[in-house]
Amino acid sequence: MSNKHLPRLFAQALNEKRVELFDEFIHPNYNNHNTYVEPGPAGVKAFFRHYLDAFPDTNVVMDDVIEEGDRISARFTYNGTFSNPFMGYRPNGAAIRMRSIDIWRVADGKLAEHWDELNLLEVFQQIGAATVRKPEGQ
Repeated sequence: MSNKHLPRLFAQALNEKRVELFDEFIHPNYNNHNTYVEPGPAGVKAFFRHYLDAFPDTNVVMDDVIEEGDRISARFTYNGTFSNPFMGYRPNGAAIRMRSIDIWRVADGKLAEHWDELNLLEVFQQIGAATVRKPEGQ
């Protein structure tokens, strides 16, 4: 049985701003390998509540999904407006675009373990929290 519907449910919960729906697809022993997110289902829900508060018009598009054995990988694009504080930074109304690649291990029909790669440097540039110098001579 395919579990490709799980990343779709993740995107749907974020697009509907209904983090409580995570309970339907996040395993009770959820292990998130993102150091910015507290452990367990409560940690991932708290992070996304904070994210959705900071970017209340968030729209998430699932660009790709691949399933192999007990692993699902999905590529997402997030768009939103920086409207409320995020991770200690003040809002500036900037439009942001964040891309992610997420890998989950599935157990008992739910997302049980998670790894991700995010383009956070670009996000922090977009919200004015980081700048990148061009190499000398350019």
